[in-house]
Formats: sequence, C-alpha cells, structure tokens
Amino acid sequence: MDKAVTTRWWLVRHAPVLNPERLVYGRSDVPVDLTDEKALRALSRHLPNDAVWITSHLSRTLDTALKLLELMDENILPTRETGFAEQHFGAWEKKHWNDLPKGETTRFWADFARQHPPNGESFSDVVERVGPIFDRLTRYWAGRDIVAVIHGGTVRAALANALGLSLEAALSFHIDTLGVTRIEHITGVDQPGWRVAGVNLRY
Repeated sequence: MDKAVTTRWWLVRHAPVLNPERLVYGRSDVPVDLTDEKALRALSRHLPNDAVWITSHLSRTLDTALKLLELMDENILPTRETGFAEQHFGAWEKKHWNDLPKGETTRFWADFARQHPPNGESFSDVVERVGPIFDRLTRYWAGRDIVAVIHGGTVRAALANALGLSLEAALSFHIDTLGVTRIEHITGVDQPGWRVAGVNLRY
C-alpha cells in the first residue's frame, strides 16, 4: 500500500466588511474592517506555517490574508483565484434588500439554493464553479497545508463538493467572519477521501 498523503485545507472566511448601509454586495468589491487585531492575532497563531495561501480576486480576502501573514511574519504572496469569489447577485448588487422587486425576491427565497437573481448566480452555480478549482488545487498541492481566505458561500460550496452534500445541507452551515473550516483529503489508504476536522472554528 502507498504511504498515506494528507492534504489539509484551512478555509478562512475574510474579516467583516465595511457596509454601514447594509447593501447586497456579493461579488462587489467592498472594503474590509481589520481593526479587530486581537481576533486576527488569535487566528494567526492557529494557522500553519509554510502553507500554500489562496484568496479570491476580491480585496476583502486578499487584505485579510495579508494581515494574517504579517502577524505570522510570513513573506508569502497569496495566489488569487477568481473562481473562489462570492456568489454573484447580478442586478441586485449594491442595492438594499428592501428596494428589490418583491416578486423577484419571493421567487429567490422560495428556493435560494437553485434560484438566481437577475443576471446573477444561484448557490447551485457557485457549487459547480468552485468544484473543479477545488479538486484541481487538492491534486496539485497534495500533501500540503492550504490556507484559503475566501467567502462564506465559497466555504459552503467547498463543503458541498468535498462531502457530497445536498445544496440544502451545505447552506445549513453558518460561516462566521474569521471562522476556520478544516477539511482534509487523504489518499494512499484503504478508504481514501475527505474527513472534517472542524467547521466554523473560532479562536
């Protein structure tokens, strides 16, 4: 039997965003609030050294990652994966929920796993988008620790793909800002596959 190889994903949701008007922001680039250094420092102490770092292309993930790396004294530039972006809310982006057409939002919330906003994505679309990238990176970085500073929707999509969850089951996970979800892929054993080390861990 081959030697067991464990690839560890550390899925970190970015820090809170600055959104005082409480707009729908999804794929929009909004600034991040990095003033809670106590929480950031506590998280940084639990992340692995010499890991692969990945973010989405949105600044709130990159800025969070760079702050964590600064606190860890790690000189790493994260790889940016556009496919790891948050769900795209299309015509609803940068608008108040209360200002959206009632008919559109009623249809969306009736089955928000599969319905999509005008010109946007459903959660099902996000799962399909994230899956191939997640699989490719798991193979490419086999045996490494991978810290992915991403979005709540992306974390749920990764769980859906790794564990074969239904859309509804994946959406049932609450993912806090600066929460860590740890999943591990193991090969070279009798029953290769995924195991969960923790979901939405806070430090």
